[in-house]
Amino acid sequence: MKHPLLIAIALLSTLLSLPASAAINAWLDHNRIGPNDTVQLTLQHDGQTDKQPDLAPLKQDFDVLGSGSSTNVQIVNGKMSVQTQLSLTLSPKHTGTLSIPPLQWGGQSSPALSLTVSANAPAGGSGGNAAAGNTAHVLLTATPDQAQPYVQSAVTLTVRLYVDQPLYQASLELQPSNDVLVQQVGQDSRSSATRNGRSYQVIERKYLLFPQRSGRLRLDGPVLHAQVADGNSNNPFGSDPFFSNFFGQNPLAGMVNATRPILVRSDPIVLNVRPRPTSGTGHGWLPAQKVTLQETWQPDGGTIHVGDPITRHLHLSALGLTASQLPDLSQIMPLPAGMRAYPDQAKLNTGVQGDGVIGTRDQDIALIATRSGRYRIPAMRLYWWDTIRNVQREIDLPERTIDVLPDSTGIAAGTAPDNGGTAAPPTAAGEPAVAAAPAANKPASDRWPWISLALALLWLTTLLAWWHDARQRPAASSRPLAEPAPGPAAGAARKAFRTACRENSPQAARKHLLAWARAAWPQDPPHGLRALAARLDDADLGALLDQLDRACYAGGAWQGEALLQGLESLPGKPGPAARQAAQLAGLYP
Repeated sequence: MKHPLLIAIALLSTLLSLPASAAINAWLDHNRIGPNDTVQLTLQHDGQTDKQPDLAPLKQDFDVLGSGSSTNVQIVNGKMSVQTQLSLTLSPKHTGTLSIPPLQWGGQSSPALSLTVSANAPAGGSGGNAAAGNTAHVLLTATPDQAQPYVQSAVTLTVRLYVDQPLYQASLELQPSNDVLVQQVGQDSRSSATRNGRSYQVIERKYLLFPQRSGRLRLDGPVLHAQVADGNSNNPFGSDPFFSNFFGQNPLAGMVNATRPILVRSDPIVLNVRPRPTSGTGHGWLPAQKVTLQETWQPDGGTIHVGDPITRHLHLSALGLTASQLPDLSQIMPLPAGMRAYPDQAKLNTGVQGDGVIGTRDQDIALIATRSGRYRIPAMRLYWWDTIRNVQREIDLPERTIDVLPDSTGIAAGTAPDNGGTAAPPTAAGEPAVAAAPAANKPASDRWPWISLALALLWLTTLLAWWHDARQRPAASSRPLAEPAPGPAAGAARKAFRTACRENSPQAARKHLLAWARAAWPQDPPHGLRALAARLDDADLGALLDQLDRACYAGGAWQGEALLQGLESLPGKPGPAARQAAQLAGLYP
């Protein structure tokens, strides 16, 4: 009894065990398709295997869009058989008679097959199912606006997708390369068109191509990945027109009806890129179709004083370039000595104009004169290369002359007014005013000798007072900000400065701080915050004054508490800066 049982177990094991190597069959669902159609390749392995076939030989002529596998197990008359099928969706890369080479799977090879890809093939392959084919249903074109661009110039590529049937899970891609950068611009647009007697819905998209080197460059064209309804499968809704039409126009139809993937390629993009011409001058390289440069001034005329900002607005526009390719105009703007520039953050914009791209750059630059006088701002010159005429062009903004007067707040701070270039001498404390001159009812010829004598006496008295004061203390130019007794002007300016700091108002803080300094140094007032920082000779306070200066003319938020505390709590160390700081703090009650 044992022997028959062992024999039965051995026979059962033999039935369950399949040979490791078996025959491999292969076939195509169509033998002739269109250039953008797909074909189904089925591989059948007779026997059980856990390996996968080697699909590398297919990649030369085909793209593998999808795959699926199934296993069929049958037991007939006590004999078990297993078949494993692998279905591959292939998209041909080019037309002609293509060969599907033998594929290795589990140590066995599949037979070689032949496929004809022709533009004259019926839609959907030899099966004649026009609804499933995409040869005439989906078209993809890519057209550059120029074939011979200059290096680093922008080439506008217009991609148009023509469809007359629903697409599901569609995506359009254009891959860059090491030699060509790619950037999508604008939004997709929709329209309709007729080609070869067929009506299409057209989806248009624009890309910018930036060649990074000269010579002949080749870029793979855009690729469409999508799903289309498979007419060879059964419709789950039968012939019901409501459900069929509804899901045929709805993106969810791909989840209800059977679909198959498609891959549509446009022709490769070939560019013959020209190098930068050797005849070009200038530091920048601006290859464009048209460039304009405009300026406005604010204020445009009128009276300008030291410390008043003059805003120069520059608008640069270039057809054929993006905004990021335009230069920073503040870096190429020449300035005379004694004038400083505070450029604001530029506003960049890139848009589509016709079939091309246009970039704009708007920038405000504040100009500040540090001393009075006549300033000549040189002409501003910008070079660019005309890609249409193949010549270099230049844009010139004219020279401009600006007259800057002394700081207008000097009068309010107690400085003497300008009398034709000669300032009236100050009077010593306690001296009688000019009102002590002879009565006004005397003739002018009799009054002026007495007035001259009185002025001369006052002048001599003032010189004696200055000489005596100079022997008692250092010169006025080296006195600290708080050395003289704080008069009404200094006290008012100090109070206004503290209020401006607490309100975080940079313009007001600068104005009242300089008025305070002018009241403290009437004979040698500092012209600007940097001059004041140099006189105080303190690194930390200088940094705070620089922050205030930038906030006034470059914009941005400013907090005045740090500067207020810095002036109130300067260290009392030895040295000129420390003595000034200690006496400055004494001004605060």
